[in-house]
Amino acid sequence: MGRRRPPSRDTGPEIALTIGAIGARGDGIADTADGRVFVPLTVPGDRVRARLGPPTGEGRRGEVLEWLERGGGRGEPACRHFGRCGGCALQHVAATDYLAWKREQVSGALARAGFGRDWSPEVKTTPPGGRRRASFNIIRRGGVVLAGFSERLSHRLVDVLDCPVLAPELVALLPALRRHLAAVLPDGGSAEAVVTRLEGGVDLLLIGPPRLDLPARLALADLAGAADLGRLSWQPDARTPPEPVAARRPLGIRFGGVAVAPPPGGFLQASAEGEAALVGAVLGGLRVAPGAVADLFAGCGTFSLPLAQTGWRVHAVEGNGPALAALARVAPGVPGLSTELRDLARQPLETSELARFSAVVLDPPRAGAVAQAAALASSSVPLVVMVSCNPATFARDARLLAGGGYRLEAALAVDQFLWSGHVELVAAFRRG
Repeated sequence: MGRRRPPSRDTGPEIALTIGAIGARGDGIADTADGRVFVPLTVPGDRVRARLGPPTGEGRRGEVLEWLERGGGRGEPACRHFGRCGGCALQHVAATDYLAWKREQVSGALARAGFGRDWSPEVKTTPPGGRRRASFNIIRRGGVVLAGFSERLSHRLVDVLDCPVLAPELVALLPALRRHLAAVLPDGGSAEAVVTRLEGGVDLLLIGPPRLDLPARLALADLAGAADLGRLSWQPDARTPPEPVAARRPLGIRFGGVAVAPPPGGFLQASAEGEAALVGAVLGGLRVAPGAVADLFAGCGTFSLPLAQTGWRVHAVEGNGPALAALARVAPGVPGLSTELRDLARQPLETSELARFSAVVLDPPRAGAVAQAAALASSSVPLVVMVSCNPATFARDARLLAGGGYRLEAALAVDQFLWSGHVELVAAFRRG
């Protein structure tokens, strides 16, 4: 009933599977007597003949050899690279089923945190072409430069020609990257190009190669001009501070109407639409008269500056020095805004320090903020708004808040990583 795929080089056992659900990474799940099997590019109701990979801690991976029956809920992929490129996992899922799956990731996280399964939050989605930040993998092989994204669970590179997720300005950089980095990378050499669309142009941070000679620096300067970059910086590795190569125009971004100049490759929300949804949800979650608020993991001020502009006295705490420096530069002109450099994973704000705040905004990285959540659970802070990019660590941290007496008031799902397995959420908690 289906077209057979070319045989795989793997030699695992073959088995007929029926897909019952889609897992947290976007793979279809088939439950068998020997455990779960995760099968990419499938939807519930699919019946396939698959070759099994080796067992892992979660189950086994399956590679489709033949489609025996197609389930419903299947959509038409928007990209020619889908199926090979690891950037997207869910383009094959129909739009309504896709949104329901994203909503379920958040509802499930809230349930695991102890707040029941009655929550069905709204999902705010970034449209195609809205992603303003990306990280391209670059490799030179046989004199040819390839630029794009890795295959799923592989180091093999997909040489990307177009991408319906990214802002057109970022996709348009790819030909120039291939052309000019041929003079920068040795054969077999690789690099990472972190590109961000900002006010004033595109910021490009090249991570690698480990050294640049004069011809390579000139090639990068030519790249900056040919691609009309606002700024191009280089660092030999992720631990070394970036070095400016070409600064052609001032670059910035506005938070709450205040212009901030992020550091090269600095973290921003993935899309303007996603940022607006997150900021709106944070402000909406603080439904009390403005007072003193701690913005923890504050970055360059995504939430700090809108909060300050609406009357809150904001103490912004961040562990990344360059990001906090960008916010600190504008702080003198923003009434009520103070900043503190602090590694919150190792040194969270303690109960005594939290006592002066009437609210806390918490926006940790994917690893979450277990130490800070534990301190909040034992504090007297009446209101906490948590922003999370990882439902699993959110559930763990929110469970601590629930154990400390916080109840969930509102939740929103934000899908700014379109067609991926990632989803973000904002949740407001009130004590009592």
